[in-house]
Amino acid sequence: MDKRAPRLPTSLLSPPSADSPEAAHELPAEQSNGEIRAAGGASTEQPTGEITRQHLSLVEGREPSDGSAGRAWKAQRAAARAERVKTFWRIFEGGNPYTNYWLVLGATIALAAFGLTMVLSSTSVESGGQAFTTATRQAVWAGVGLVGMLVLTLVPTRWLGWIGWASMIVAGVLLALVVFSPWGHTAGGSTNWLRIGPVQGQPSEVAKLALVLWGASVLARKGRLVTQFTHWMMPFVAPGALSVLVLILAGGDLGTSIVIIVMVGAMLFAAGVGIRWFMLAGTLAVGAVALLMWLTPYRMMRVYAWLGMNCDHPTQPCYQTDQGLYALASGGFWGVGLGQSRQKWDYIPAVHNDFIFTIIGEELGLLGAVTVLGLFAVLVVGIFRVANGVTADDHHGRFVKLVCMGIIAWLVCQAFINIAMVTGLIPVVGVPLPFISHGGSALACSLLAVGVILNFARRQRLEARTPKRRRKKTPRRSTLAPLHKTARA
Repeated sequence: MDKRAPRLPTSLLSPPSADSPEAAHELPAEQSNGEIRAAGGASTEQPTGEITRQHLSLVEGREPSDGSAGRAWKAQRAAARAERVKTFWRIFEGGNPYTNYWLVLGATIALAAFGLTMVLSSTSVESGGQAFTTATRQAVWAGVGLVGMLVLTLVPTRWLGWIGWASMIVAGVLLALVVFSPWGHTAGGSTNWLRIGPVQGQPSEVAKLALVLWGASVLARKGRLVTQFTHWMMPFVAPGALSVLVLILAGGDLGTSIVIIVMVGAMLFAAGVGIRWFMLAGTLAVGAVALLMWLTPYRMMRVYAWLGMNCDHPTQPCYQTDQGLYALASGGFWGVGLGQSRQKWDYIPAVHNDFIFTIIGEELGLLGAVTVLGLFAVLVVGIFRVANGVTADDHHGRFVKLVCMGIIAWLVCQAFINIAMVTGLIPVVGVPLPFISHGGSALACSLLAVGVILNFARRQRLEARTPKRRRKKTPRRSTLAPLHKTARA
């Protein structure tokens, strides 16, 4: 084996000539010592051996001993990662008013049609010769919701705040009737339905939309004062949100209460409330939910069933979850085929309500389940783009952003709880899957919420068509940029 030292280039071993352009930087300090001292500078003598060691480290691929090359490499990699994050985030921030409008509308129509199909499939085996009764009722509610969505899309945007105030009063009256009148209907351990003659619905769904519109109107009018405790607490949290929450909890609906808490928190966060209040409120909310579950026997039985501690109980608390997991497992990737589910034959209770996602996984497989998740993701991205399309920091701009954030929190939280419940990630909680599960009032109110978003998107389209006077362009601030840097810019 040849152990001789590697041959170095002559340019590295011999000092550069005086005529070369690198002479001013690479000549030993002895040759220019007189010039430096004449200029009043200190001597920068460096031994020739030190230069040779630096040349050797460069040739052999080693970085200098001071670590400057490593720091430069780390900074370059960090800049590359930041650029990739910004490029990916532009997908959520970008788009134009025309694309955003059809993105929201297309995803909503697809989810509603998908839900009607799955409700028909899951209820087609009901006994009594009424295979299409449930699906027909759901279709009627879907028609009502679509008409309401069209109306909210076309009304003037300035009316939405007043609609929020009126709907908040109506929702409060309906929730009080559920709790304090004989018209309240109990099912599944909670009194959350209002039945007047042949019409039955959930006032809590109306309260969700009313709380978003009314709360956004209140917080938007406060402007920058919303960061103060008294201004975000009164009247949005107390008495507004707390009164709705107390009436819903009086009926025993813990799942809807969790959704309401997440909605209120998301709107306050978007309004600019300090993070320390969220930490305190989150601790209190977790403690309150744990206490309510501990004090309610049937909720604790669900928690024990989720932990696998009482599956041999005579009431079979694990039966519904186990059958749902069997349905998801038997679907595979492609599914057994639309309408060919076996678990819907009275094996899964409430199969067309809270556990409809298991039938999607069984009949359409992993591909169908991922398609549903993808449609929800497209809808959320479209709503976020509509919120990000608002550049003005006036009352209208704040109102639009707060409404969009509230509706995103509503749909995402409800979908997450439902899917996590049927897949065994959390205990069983009675929360329907938006646009998919059976429930006329839930479907209609979800469509009305999308109609509000389409109203904002439609206004942005009209503003994009109207020619504007030439004015100085202001760069749009990215949601990833810190506020203090944007202010200095």
